[in-house]
Amino acid sequence: MTGATRSYNLALTAIALFLDVDGTLLEIAATPRAVSVSDDLRERLRALSSAGGGAVALVSGRAIADLDALFAPLTLPSAGLHGFERRGASGYGRRPLPSAAALEAARAAMLDLAGRHAGLLVEDKRFALALHYREAPHLEDAVVKAMENVATRLAGELELQHGKMVVELRPAGATKAEAVAAFLAEAPFAGRLAVFIGDDLTDEPAFELVNRLDGLSVVVGAGRASAARACLADVNAVHDWLAQLQGEPAAALRRLSAAQSAARACEGPDRAASRGARLRSQS
Repeated sequence: MTGATRSYNLALTAIALFLDVDGTLLEIAATPRAVSVSDDLRERLRALSSAGGGAVALVSGRAIADLDALFAPLTLPSAGLHGFERRGASGYGRRPLPSAAALEAARAAMLDLAGRHAGLLVEDKRFALALHYREAPHLEDAVVKAMENVATRLAGELELQHGKMVVELRPAGATKAEAVAAFLAEAPFAGRLAVFIGDDLTDEPAFELVNRLDGLSVVVGAGRASAARACLADVNAVHDWLAQLQGEPAAALRRLSAAQSAARACEGPDRAASRGARLRSQS
């Protein structure tokens, strides 16, 4: 059954909702520690989880411990570090650890670069490291090139992940798609319509998985080519949609199922050009 023919007259108990955090539920801040979760958002997620039988999960680049601290006292099923670790019905699990030597080499390279250039921030996630250049955007090329060199040296243990004004060296092989697939293989997510909302490049594998499963993939903000089939304009639009999902789930799903019109509503020139190229190649 394709998205064009599927009926979206579904209750919350028929939906498996997967949510990225930074850039999706929360505005991206100058530093990772500068964000906060409002009481309204926390209560919205609690209510959706309760009404949906617990099938609401956070799928983030942050560590699960960081997510728990941010959303406390609310605790949700979660995948952290882009799918490296996951907490679901079967408990907590993670992929094989990168070596301490690889992590130390990555840490040393980032700290060295940050020590030589003002405006760079190293975020240590224990099993991954990120180098933020939001406060020094002119250093993007230098940062990316330096971290590409480190990733090449550490290939097989750590790999480079690009993000919004950040590059990350994270455990090789972990993806958000893998985490979503694992959730969908167990209760309470199994057998439900998968809905994944995210904003960044690390969300693309999950979009592709959800598309293959005939679910709803939603990019926030767009402005670039994406596999997502629908779009919400910004974080506020995500919050508005979650409110609609809580009160009128069928209407909220139908809103997203108008994939082309929703995606074009907030696509940028890169995304529009990519869509046009795909259409030309299919003609």
